[in-house]
Amino acid sequence: MKYIYIINGRADKLPQYQELHDQLKEIPHPHELYTTLGEGDATRFVYLYCDLHPEEEVCFVACGGLGITNEVASGLVGFNQVAKPSGNKANKTMAILDFGGNTGDFLINYPDRDFRSVKDMLEGSVSNIDILKVNDSYCVNVCNIGFNSKVASRANELMSKGKSAHEAFTRGVVNAILTSRYNRIKVTVDGKRIAPGYMILCTLANGQRVGGEFYTAPYAKLDDGLIEVCYFRAMSLLRFLQLIPLYRKGEHIGSRVGKNKILYRQAHEVTVTSKDLIDVYLDGEQLPGSKFEIKILAGALPLRLPQIVKTTIDRLSSQKQ
Repeated sequence: MKYIYIINGRADKLPQYQELHDQLKEIPHPHELYTTLGEGDATRFVYLYCDLHPEEEVCFVACGGLGITNEVASGLVGFNQVAKPSGNKANKTMAILDFGGNTGDFLINYPDRDFRSVKDMLEGSVSNIDILKVNDSYCVNVCNIGFNSKVASRANELMSKGKSAHEAFTRGVVNAILTSRYNRIKVTVDGKRIAPGYMILCTLANGQRVGGEFYTAPYAKLDDGLIEVCYFRAMSLLRFLQLIPLYRKGEHIGSRVGKNKILYRQAHEVTVTSKDLIDVYLDGEQLPGSKFEIKILAGALPLRLPQIVKTTIDRLSSQKQ
């Protein structure tokens, strides 16, 4: 097995990889580094590598933020979607190491694993997880529509200017409250329209959390073959402000404040349409359009997970033995 570590080539990101380089020096194993050349380059690299090396057993290790994770997964799954049935689906996998960016929203789904340990990753095992297909793009974690899309747009702008993720998303929420609480966007879930009228936001989730702190889909599982749909109907500003703390903690579903205003569904296919051009955000990346078809690709992403971190009790028991 060869491991290809894919790191973000942005100049401001490179210093964050020192710990990764130190670990790679200490742990001999067949590997190489690939530094991305720009946006979308990781997807192109993974896709072409799979095409040119069909028989090679390789694990592509995404070392960066959720954007790099999305790009690596898109290259791998995108190739497997067009590969022949007798192709290389079994010998190409991916892994994630939390260096050079923020992948916390996705990795929160695995609280008992250390995603900053090369050793734990190498000793881990592969689990096939789901991924969302949005038109011809892919989404590992959460797809945002409406209010959340505006939040992500403003947050990305602020983070590019050096603001922290927490500050950027907080200010993004304030901006969206003022500009994006009434959206005429139609959402159809497994062939049935979810609700008429205006909406504030809708998230289509594979994972549980978005924006660094909002548990939009607290019941989500990455391997259940389902899209978690959370839909906020238009409501008064006061009511929405009362819901935000619950939304942060994942307590919005079934709450008294959200009654008749928050609709939560599980689905296999979702269609989003708008008369106007809108943006949806896939793992924080912008995708413009007026019609989006979202499907769940069950078990399509072979993800190498680090071994489960032992608890203090487990470690003490091992020492006594």
